Amino acid sequence: MNKNNFDVLIIGSGLAGLATALKLADDKSIGVVCKTQLAESSSHWAQGGVAAAISPEDPISSHINDTKNAGAGLCDEAITEFVAINSEKALDWLMNLGVNFTKNKQSDDLHLTREGGHSQMRIAHVADTTGKAIQEHLIKRILSHPNITVLEHHIAVDIITSDKMKIDMGGNTCLGAYVLNNNNHVETFTSNNIVLATGGASKVYLYTTNPDVSTGDGIAMGWRAGCKVANMEFVQFHPTCLFDEKDRSFLISETLRGEGAKLVLPSGETFMEKYDDRGDLAPRDIVARAIDYEMKQKGLECVYLDISDKPAGFIQKRFPMIYERCLDRGINITKEPIPVVPAAHYTCGGIMTDRAGKTNIKQLYAVGEVSYTGLHGANRLASNSLLECLVFSSTASSSILNNDFTHDHQLPKWDESRVTDADEEVLITHTWNELRRFMWNYVGIVRTNKRLSRALHRINMLRDEVGEFYKNFKISSNLIELRNLLQVAELIVLSSIERKESRGLHYSKDFPKPAKIAKNTILEPQNYKNQ
Repeated sequence: MNKNNFDVLIIGSGLAGLATALKLADDKSIGVVCKTQLAESSSHWAQGGVAAAISPEDPISSHINDTKNAGAGLCDEAITEFVAINSEKALDWLMNLGVNFTKNKQSDDLHLTREGGHSQMRIAHVADTTGKAIQEHLIKRILSHPNITVLEHHIAVDIITSDKMKIDMGGNTCLGAYVLNNNNHVETFTSNNIVLATGGASKVYLYTTNPDVSTGDGIAMGWRAGCKVANMEFVQFHPTCLFDEKDRSFLISETLRGEGAKLVLPSGETFMEKYDDRGDLAPRDIVARAIDYEMKQKGLECVYLDISDKPAGFIQKRFPMIYERCLDRGINITKEPIPVVPAAHYTCGGIMTDRAGKTNIKQLYAVGEVSYTGLHGANRLASNSLLECLVFSSTASSSILNNDFTHDHQLPKWDESRVTDADEEVLITHTWNELRRFMWNYVGIVRTNKRLSRALHRINMLRDEVGEFYKNFKISSNLIELRNLLQVAELIVLSSIERKESRGLHYSKDFPKPAKIAKNTILEPQNYKNQ
């Protein structure tokens, strides 16, 4: 077999990608495209856990209702019910792989904790490093499986479709992908199925809890290939990111508030009770806006999260990573509060899929944060993200296994005959920094029509500049990411302009009230120019 030919090419190495790979590998040849190393993903840094209504005191209907309440009227009811019903099965799959979730000493049952928006204790976790523990187990299985080829330090450039090649296949069909390899050469990969599992796009913002790889690659590639996207305006800002000059991306888990931590002002005064009856355990959109308002009204650089009234031994055991990380920054959380600010955290919209993870392009799937399934609505409920990855990796893998599509089309090689080496890499860095700053200022937690118009004008100018650069110079990983970030930024702004109301994570000063009827924002590539 050609080394660049797979039954399934999976682009992305977070939980969605690796879980899908493992569920297919006994029957299919799998290639996993990984931008850096397997361990570098948003999944790896997930501290909270996996939401699942498995306690006798916690009916599945309660998990469904909490998800819908957080989603502010835009959750797909059938999908939400489907995911909640399959949550226990998803947990069982992880435990069968050997993931050692934290248990209660007395009963040896899973220790369940609570996060914002949840009415019950239902978050299964591994201390405060759940994502890391899960990923480590999956990576061991991935590296030892004979049918899986891992392509580290490879970055996908674009998807190859039948429409692009002008082949009539009764509908636009995914045939392969161009991938920049670790020697900076673009290779052509042929595959019968491609799964986009590239995560979200939070690096489009100046401040984010996400790793550097979260540049919206899958969303941008899918859009360029012809995929519909939905609800891109709903960018979740996590309320509590560590405020530190040298550690700007470290997330302070919502489970601290689930265990009794309080948000306070520099004076020690609490404030969340002014904004919501649930106080510190209100959904993330409400908490993030409250913090943003308090900071702007009082001219603060940050607010504080205080759990110091709990016993030191409990804090150190329950939150070992957060305790050590803060201690490294000179903050002893057993004695003093943690300075925190909101930061871009999760992309609730994405490429539209059905229950099987299928996009509107044949043989192209999307799983995890890159996708829009209808689960999260206008605001994701805490710890539903890892659950979504697990549930839809199962439905996507089942769909692929039940589909006997193959093709033998010879795909064209990447043409570099008319480009030269770039000599102005600084232009890429400068444009990246400018984009992230004006997205933070104009398309952040609170938005206005004027800010959105300014952002779109600047995005169009930068896209023209980067487009010329892309056509005339050899591509690099930085250029690929910048091109994708600009595309995703445009989708976020276009979607924000379309929504003439405030709902969930989208708050507009020009339209401060929700509309009577909740509708999704759906964008289709053929309706927009410059694609």
